[in-house]
Amino acid sequence: MAQLTFHGATGTVTGSRYLLELDGKKLLIDCGMFQGPKEFRLKNWEDFPVAPGVIDEVFLTHAHIDHVGYLPRFCRQGFKGTIRCTYGTQELCAITLRDSAHLQEEDAYWANKQGYSKHKPALPLYTMKDAEAATRFFEPIHYGDPYALTPEVRVKLKDAGHILGSSFIDIKSTRGGRSRKIMFTGDLGRPHLPLLKDPVQVYNVDYLVIESTYGDRLHETQSANDALARVINESFDRGGLLVIPSFAIGRTQTLLYVIRELEEKKAIPIMPVYVDSPMAVEATEVFENRLADLDLTCRAEYVNGKQVMRPQKLHFCRTTQESKAINALKGRAIIVSAGGMAAGGRILHHLERCLPKPEHTILLIGYQAEGTRGRSLLEGKPWVRIHGQQVAVKAKVESIAGFSGHADYNETLAWLMGFNRAPEKTFIVHGEPQASGALAEKIRGRFGWEVVVPKLGESFELDI
Repeated sequence: MAQLTFHGATGTVTGSRYLLELDGKKLLIDCGMFQGPKEFRLKNWEDFPVAPGVIDEVFLTHAHIDHVGYLPRFCRQGFKGTIRCTYGTQELCAITLRDSAHLQEEDAYWANKQGYSKHKPALPLYTMKDAEAATRFFEPIHYGDPYALTPEVRVKLKDAGHILGSSFIDIKSTRGGRSRKIMFTGDLGRPHLPLLKDPVQVYNVDYLVIESTYGDRLHETQSANDALARVINESFDRGGLLVIPSFAIGRTQTLLYVIRELEEKKAIPIMPVYVDSPMAVEATEVFENRLADLDLTCRAEYVNGKQVMRPQKLHFCRTTQESKAINALKGRAIIVSAGGMAAGGRILHHLERCLPKPEHTILLIGYQAEGTRGRSLLEGKPWVRIHGQQVAVKAKVESIAGFSGHADYNETLAWLMGFNRAPEKTFIVHGEPQASGALAEKIRGRFGWEVVVPKLGESFELDI
């Protein structure tokens, strides 16, 4: 028998943390940071419900902060085991954790300097030193290679098609000729995304833990490329800046790929494209150095000499000085800056400058979690709070959902149709309550499976 406890990503799309106790081992699947409403963010400051020192291994599905961002604090609190993931995830985590720590330190600095925190002094959740220390616990494994957790339990990582290095965590126990399996999807990717391979089809699973970010929604049927071309052309005609809050890993690289394609097709004018995020710059270089993890079409383009993520007038902004220089821009340009939900980072400075002016455009291109500035902009709020100040929203706000790396509910159901038998229990996580509930009902209605939407801290006995 095994026990599965949900310590995050219940009732929210952030804070993925699942504890699996199996064969005398304590495994943590993902170690994510909570984001969004204050009630969730405060959980990052709480002690982990289980002493980190008793956890044997951490397995990571991918390198997004909501799945890995708690690791530096977790390790500082006494974790001494091993962190396992794909090689791509390891390389990206080295970037994301440093960047997250830098943002934590920077936010604390500004809060203390400008006095907008009630804490005296404001402190970072963790430091750069903590992030560097956490990277020393990583031991990556290749997709498909079996890792022997115990003589009777093996773990495999399978391509989830969400971002570079993303994986399903496939854990199988075999005793007396009887095999039992639990699988964690992490974030389930979509078919036919630029750059990435499609999610691997899975067949035999006894227990399934699956995300539900888009459990109640479908992606737009309009081509995301066509929608992006429209927004770029309209922004160009207005003569202002196009500011795109974007996740540094996955979304930014896809954007660069599509902008370069649209330029080649003469569907958009060629204009300067600024990637203002050191993490996005480093992540793009990881993508370009891990071509074996990209899809066949992308690799074929590289064989033919194309730099597929390099629009003609691309500028990478690594330093603070390079970032500040963008403020001098007067003409037309595209600014892609982290983070994707406008929760923090350099994007805030660009929003602070551009939101009050109607000639500029803000383009939201991914999921905007409850309680984030991105959600406020998406909902048409007349102002947002940035650096302790109210900022009026006068710029044109656009949204394109087609660039999401998350499967919508039809794509999720289509993937589940590939299973050759029903899991004994399917757990729906990583979604806001309405989305998780909707996906649960769709799976029950379509397949007749037993589906559970767990609560925070809830535990389940599994026959593994």
